[in-house]
Amino acid sequence: MKTARIRQGRHRHCPGCGRIGLAQSLSLITCSRSTDSLLMTIEFPAGFRALVIGAHGAIGAAFVSLLQRDARCGEILAVSRSLDNGFDLEDAASIERLADSLRAQAPFHWVIDATGALTIDGIGPEKSLARLEASALARSFAINTIGPALLLRHVGPMLAGGDAIYAKLSARVGSISDNRKGGWYGYRASKAALNMMLQTAAIELQRRNPNLRVVALQPGTVRSALSAPFQAGVPDLLEPETSAAGMLQAMRSLAPCSGAHFIDYQGRPIPW
Repeated sequence: MKTARIRQGRHRHCPGCGRIGLAQSLSLITCSRSTDSLLMTIEFPAGFRALVIGAHGAIGAAFVSLLQRDARCGEILAVSRSLDNGFDLEDAASIERLADSLRAQAPFHWVIDATGALTIDGIGPEKSLARLEASALARSFAINTIGPALLLRHVGPMLAGGDAIYAKLSARVGSISDNRKGGWYGYRASKAALNMMLQTAAIELQRRNPNLRVVALQPGTVRSALSAPFQAGVPDLLEPETSAAGMLQAMRSLAPCSGAHFIDYQGRPIPW
């Protein structure tokens, strides 16, 4: 199974905002468990390894592009269905094969799973109970919950010791307490289930590495194929690189805490 490997040159760019020459030693950190803030940042070792899954999508590609500009990042492995023939979130065996192909490149200091789907087989999110279909619900959970959970199962043990991040694109609509509008049944439920997977896995993985940050990410409404049918009337439509830069900076600024973080692209905590 082929995986795109990107070796790094020496660039002087900030991975958070992309500006040349911006100091990276200090930034504002906020734990999703607390409103307290500290001044510090995660400093990965020189030559750290990053893995981006879903690298062909708009946000995944932006993550890869920004990590390429990080002078401390020595290697980026970019995975997607288009790059890796046979990789399919709905095929557990393909996820295991992918993991086997990645093991020789481990350990990874930063893993970002940028996969996900909102419209599946031309069917968008359901606005009412009457629109629920078993097959559509099953596929939404397969792509947004089960596949990512199996990726975490196989890739989690490949994380480096010490400061490390495992991040997954989630969605604000996956917040149960923030659900005030209803609708979007399958997508909401699959993202809420994903968040529970991340929270539960974080508790387990942090027994071996208390400095691991497991992060559920809300990227905002980004200009992409996924959000294209829903962009009308969105006042703050983000470019993929703007969203990804914000998420990278926010992740670097997270303090260790028990369990997972759930944050938006500006680093603000989101209630579960």
